[in-house]
Amino acid sequence: MKDEIDKALENRDIRPTAMRRLVYQVLSRERKAMSLVEIEQQFENVDRSTVFRTLKTFQDHLLIHSVDDGSGAVKYALCDEDCTCTVEDQHYHFYCVKCGQTYCLKDMPIPPLRLPEGFQPENVNFVIKGICPNCQ
Repeated sequence: MKDEIDKALENRDIRPTAMRRLVYQVLSRERKAMSLVEIEQQFENVDRSTVFRTLKTFQDHLLIHSVDDGSGAVKYALCDEDCTCTVEDQHYHFYCVKCGQTYCLKDMPIPPLRLPEGFQPENVNFVIKGICPNCQ
């Protein structure tokens, strides 16, 4: 497992450290978007700023993307291996109003945008709110 994690980090030019491995492992195990607090709660003794810096590094190197699902907390999820975090790579997210979990719907890409002339998209955020299968 460690070798797989190190390879995933190194593929994005991220130097593997103990904390980076742990945060990556949490995100890959949970398979949902997680807030800083949710990630922090996975560890007994960890400095919040260390986790935040790790997430920032991951985001800067396009290993994760952030989701504003309207819950008041930014959430983070792993990107696909070939993701470049452009508008074309973005997808829908589903926020469960019962359990508060946010899921990436990677098989549902955001359709091409037709914006008025002069508008240049940098980020698109489509969140569907409802009840997830686990809560039904």
